[in-house]
Amino acid sequence: MRVIHDIRATRLDDSNPVLTIGSFDGVHLGHRAILDAVVARANANGGTAAVLTLRPHPREFFSPGHAPSLLTHTAKKLELFEQAGIEAVVVLRFDADVAALEPEDFVREIIADRCRAKAVVVGHDFRFGRNARGDFDLLRELSQRHGFDVEQVPPLLMDGERVSSTLIRERLLLGDLEKAEAFLGRPYSLVGRIVPGRHIGSTIGFPTANIQPHHSAIPAQGVYICEAKLAGAQYPAAVNIGVAPTIRNEDLTIEAFLLDFSGNIDGSEIELVFRQRLRSEIKFPTVQDLIAQIHKDVEATRAFFVSARA
Repeated sequence: MRVIHDIRATRLDDSNPVLTIGSFDGVHLGHRAILDAVVARANANGGTAAVLTLRPHPREFFSPGHAPSLLTHTAKKLELFEQAGIEAVVVLRFDADVAALEPEDFVREIIADRCRAKAVVVGHDFRFGRNARGDFDLLRELSQRHGFDVEQVPPLLMDGERVSSTLIRERLLLGDLEKAEAFLGRPYSLVGRIVPGRHIGSTIGFPTANIQPHHSAIPAQGVYICEAKLAGAQYPAAVNIGVAPTIRNEDLTIEAFLLDFSGNIDGSEIELVFRQRLRSEIKFPTVQDLIAQIHKDVEATRAFFVSARA
């Protein structure tokens, strides 16, 4: 899969590009329906399945500090695009110049001239151009002027709810991994950097990796069974999200105890794949009670992966 990071300085030279456009945060099943339509159309016409995705998310550009946390960072998003059969990705930097483009200019400069699209496939709520003035009706009108086809994919409903990034964030905040996973079509994961901690876990026999997420959506406070991906290897992990009320009751942290692992990994990138929520975070009467519960959490984590491999 080819990735172009500066489309305004080059062109998408693939044959007959079939293009979709959007932020695609989460690359959930609703997004997959759009990507599947792109791939099917490209295969039918001997074209190239392509995505134009925006970085940063427009909400982050317009409201820095107030934008919703992301379900997928760019590298993960590209990985998921490739798995879906996408052959070319244009990562368009969403800046003041792009935000100021009128819908007609966006179609002419980006879609027609730079991406050379022969067809554009979008979702039901697609908007484009300055102040999000462009909609599907305008896109269809402009497509006739610039010589490309258009297709609109209807929303995906599951259990009577429209699958969306917002809905998935809401489920994660409730600790509802099952629903979030159903809407994503895969377990939720977050990526972050391991940062030095206070080493309190080491003093009670459970050294943890303290994780600073990359502006990722964080599930509800509690203890989770996770799969930790680190330096090309995978480890079962018992993960606590919370304030560790028995010991310190401070700022929210994400702490992962990697089973059967030892070593200094500060500064490393890590991905946590959330598999199951074990329990809420609890303030125990004593530290010994906490240690006893952590032993149970670790054994539950180990048993989960033994069962998964069976």
